[in-house]
Amino acid sequence: QVQLVEYGGGLVQRGGSLQLACVASVHTSSTLTEAWFRPAPGVVRAFVAAITWSGGTTNYAGAVKGRFTISRENAKNTVYLQMNSLKPEDTAVYYCAARLRGSSVYYIDDNDYAYWGQGTQVTVSS
Repeated sequence: QVQLVEYGGGLVQRGGSLQLACVASVHTSSTLTEAWFRPAPGVVRAFVAAITWSGGTTNYAGAVKGRFTISRENAKNTVYLQMNSLKPEDTAVYYCAARLRGSSVYYIDDNDYAYWGQGTQVTVSS
C-alpha cells in the first residue's frame, strides 16, 4: 500500500507562486512514477505533470508548460510541483498520484494511477 499526502496549497494572487509537495509512505524497495492532477471542465482529474522515479524524465500538460516544474527528492520520499506565474484558471484541488509498475511519464489518464492523495486546494485570485 502507498499513502500520499499533499502539502503547500493556499491562496495567491495572479502571477504568484506556490510549491506543492507530495510525501509518500511506501516500502523502501518500491519505485514510483508520480504525477499531479487537477479537475478540469468535463474531467474529474486532468493530467498536470509526471515524473519518473529517477527524476530523469518529466511530462507536462500544455497549459502548464513553462510555468510549472515537477521534481523529486527520493531521500525524503517527496515529489514537488513548483507553480509560477499562476493564473485564476489554475484554481483547483491538486492531487498527487502514484503507480508502482512501469516508469513512463506518458501515463496521463487518472486510471493509470492506483494511489492518490487527499488533495490540496490552490486558489488564485483575479
